[in-house]
Amino acid sequence: MPPSILFRITRCVATLAFVAGFLTSPVVRGEDAPVASRKELIYARKFGTALTLDVIQPPKPNGYGVVYMVSGGYFSGHDGIDGALKNGLLAPFLSRGYTVFAVVHGSQPRFVIPEITEDVHRAVRFIRHHASEYGVKPDAFGVFGASAGGHLSLTLGTQGGPGKADAKDPIDRESSAVQAVAAFFPPTDYLSWRQPGDDAVGVGVLAAFKPAFGARSDTAESRAVYGREISPIQFIRPEMPATLIIHGDADKLVPIYQAERFFKRCEEIGVKAPLKLVRREGKDHGWLGIEKDVVLFADWFDANLRHVKE
Repeated sequence: MPPSILFRITRCVATLAFVAGFLTSPVVRGEDAPVASRKELIYARKFGTALTLDVIQPPKPNGYGVVYMVSGGYFSGHDGIDGALKNGLLAPFLSRGYTVFAVVHGSQPRFVIPEITEDVHRAVRFIRHHASEYGVKPDAFGVFGASAGGHLSLTLGTQGGPGKADAKDPIDRESSAVQAVAAFFPPTDYLSWRQPGDDAVGVGVLAAFKPAFGARSDTAESRAVYGREISPIQFIRPEMPATLIIHGDADKLVPIYQAERFFKRCEEIGVKAPLKLVRREGKDHGWLGIEKDVVLFADWFDANLRHVKE
């Protein structure tokens, strides 16, 4: 199959997951997002590509920021931000005064998951470095997303941390840590997808997403190492932030086993922060009315983010 056709097919599959997952899913229109200003900023440049985020501020900011992972199938684009605003998916945050930082990362197939995770770490460092300019506290960030965006949110929750003290760029000296996480149906363990030992590192149920995993997913031997590197479950620590996952128990793409396994491991390790799994009976990978569940994300940030002091 010619590469150009394969690319179009892969991108189509990723976009379908993007749609089904959250960003432009068919929802009952929510409340209008009370937006006072929206500004696009470049947070990094990579191989000639500008990586951008939108700063979306409400009329009455509360001084706290939440980072929105604009991602589905590890494809990211500004249409996802437009859709989230149009469908009222950001309204619960904006109506409570949160400043939303909507992050667009480098997309597959040009960039693979480890490169994409570098992007989101950089985005949080950028936001933290410029926090005073946006009127938000630099040590009280929440992060949320769905599907691949949920995976990236958990990646920040489990692996966000100090930058390089000797970095030439002062932004890279900042921490990428977040203080609260909320995610819809996120992948958590690529090496145990539906049961222990079920390999999904670009194979099996995720074979259509192989470009996001890259050449390291070609052999079982390399997948065994690679899968550990990109699975948030491998990086759970007692000090990780408060984490909420909402997951449909009929999800055929990312089984609820992923969320169950993640929280079981959190309990085993002794995570100190609040943890919560909300099951949605009979729901698949995205559902009608999902915007109502975003209110639970805003409640989670109210309870677990706004008490954080600098």
